[in-house]
Amino acid sequence: MNKKSELSQTLRIDLLHHLQAQQTGDSSNRASPEPTNIPARFESCEKETATVSDSTFQRLLQGTYDAAIISNLNGEIVDVNVRAEEFFGFMKSEITGCSVLHIIAGSDAGLLSTVCHNLEGERFTLIQAYCVRQDGSYFPAEIAVSRIDLSEPCLCFFVRDITLRKRAEEMLRTEHNAIQNSGNGIAIASTEGVIEFVNPAAEAMWRRGGNDGLLGALLQELFVDEDGVRAIFEELQSSNGATWSGEMKARRSDDSLFDIQLAAAQNRNSEGETISYVLSFIDISDRLRARDAERDAERKRVMLESLGAACHHVGQPATILMGNLELLNNRLETSDDVTRSLIATSLEAMEEIRKILQRLNDVSEYRTSDYLREMNKPTSIDSKIIQI
Repeated sequence: MNKKSELSQTLRIDLLHHLQAQQTGDSSNRASPEPTNIPARFESCEKETATVSDSTFQRLLQGTYDAAIISNLNGEIVDVNVRAEEFFGFMKSEITGCSVLHIIAGSDAGLLSTVCHNLEGERFTLIQAYCVRQDGSYFPAEIAVSRIDLSEPCLCFFVRDITLRKRAEEMLRTEHNAIQNSGNGIAIASTEGVIEFVNPAAEAMWRRGGNDGLLGALLQELFVDEDGVRAIFEELQSSNGATWSGEMKARRSDDSLFDIQLAAAQNRNSEGETISYVLSFIDISDRLRARDAERDAERKRVMLESLGAACHHVGQPATILMGNLELLNNRLETSDDVTRSLIATSLEAMEEIRKILQRLNDVSEYRTSDYLREMNKPTSIDSKIIQI
């Protein structure tokens, strides 16, 4: 391996993993898991230690943003900056001469050996661990370790409190898991309409995943009304923080169609500029089918009720007509054959009307059949009659 490739490498040591399994609640104010030989309080060590006196180095050390801790190669602390005193809650005199392992939870001599061995190859070392304060509480930290040569070789630990970062990462992880496991389809599209993120629920709606996934596809192509989708984006762009919600007809790659409830909103950066669109999809095909079926059932119920009422109203005058025709036939003692034939056929017709009204009154299911049908033309509602 050449010199350049060695310098480009960073050794990352993660001591957070096994401690996080024990952690619950707020990591900033809970007691630390007991590391080996952690003193209850950092007391002054009487051992004589080296003192760094170079004024330029001291100005640099005290002006560093991170908590800086200088130790010898055995891990004995020889100097700290003011920031370290604030971070850990101890005075310089209380910690000088103690081991740096006392403030890194879960560490041991093997950690120092690994760090020193790595720094000998002039590579970078980055440690993620919990650091222990004087009061026993702990906080997640990122520790950058480097080697400096003063009067003797030393290790410089730059400690940065990453409590806020860890909280943000945990919140992002929680939100990501919520999105990934959501039953609603969620997607993020660029201002040009290119899909940049999509969750499994959205891929399931369009039946696309793997190499045929939705990433990189144009959002407009997923809908029947492509111009309508562009109009939604234009409406969102022209409004100030408004959202859009409505029903649209979506199209799969096999040209099958389904209905969705679409909600769209702008995603803005810190400067208020629209950088993408966040979209949420709900498949409402089953709901619409149920709604149409309910409407159809209601229409048929009304038709049956109307039919029953019509039979009742028509039946009364039909009965009167039939009775009058029978009376008329009985009273015509002398009449020509033509008159009697007309009366007889009228009675037969009235009897048929009575039977039809009876059958219509007994209908319990609304069904129709074609009455007039022209070749190669769809059957209209005007050419259908009720089945009896």
